[in-house]
Amino acid sequence: MHLSSLYRFPLKSGSAELLEEGRCDELGLSGDRRWMVVDAATGKFLTQRILPQMALLTARWQGETALLMCAPGMETLRVPVPGPDSMMRGVLIWRETLRAPDAGDAAAAWLTRLLERPCRLVHLPNALGIQIDQDYARPGELTGFSDGFPFLLIGQRSLDDLSARVGQLLDVRRFRPNLLIADSAPYAEDGWRRIRIGDMEFRVVKPCSRCIIPTIDPLNGEKSPTREPLATLMNYRKGDGGVFFGQNLIAEGTGVLKVGMPVQVLE
Repeated sequence: MHLSSLYRFPLKSGSAELLEEGRCDELGLSGDRRWMVVDAATGKFLTQRILPQMALLTARWQGETALLMCAPGMETLRVPVPGPDSMMRGVLIWRETLRAPDAGDAAAAWLTRLLERPCRLVHLPNALGIQIDQDYARPGELTGFSDGFPFLLIGQRSLDDLSARVGQLLDVRRFRPNLLIADSAPYAEDGWRRIRIGDMEFRVVKPCSRCIIPTIDPLNGEKSPTREPLATLMNYRKGDGGVFFGQNLIAEGTGVLKVGMPVQVLE
């Protein structure tokens, strides 16, 4: 088995960035989900669940000092990483409340125009990392603006099996993983508890429960009228607490991941 693809998502619910190599820090894949769009009035996080057009919003790091955003019909905007004197904004992501640096009025105006609702952009420096649910994590194990966990893994053959059941070749970016693993048996990842990728070790802590985002085509931002592939997953991947596809991981320390690295199941 080996790591066949590596993805990060600089902006939560923005488009995927395909990497050949990525450093992993104390919050997960470095630069992954460190920016987030929030409602201007409430601070509540905004995603493709209610704004599917966010699938077409491209956000890419410019070194470590700025984010470059672009979208169809919009001019490109460079957003500097907020400095230490930036305004702190109260935000809500699921049940987690925190204060995060606001990225300024230019970014807010750009996103408000694109998404047609008042919103702001916030950034999460490593020092403000979010504690992972301690039902699955140790105190001090942190993540960024993810949906709870720093890494999401999917097996290529699991995706192939689902595609065959749906009758459509599915783009893995629908499922927003960081790690795509080749040459494992379909759904083998369901039974893994610890793995090693290159020199890094990971705990496999929780199956990933799926929302409606996989029904959104990442290439055009349109929802499937048949609710696929969620409709098919409900036929054979439904369990207590939801419909599951992929596994959430927590890294044991920091390191570097490269496409092609061998994957070993330790437990």
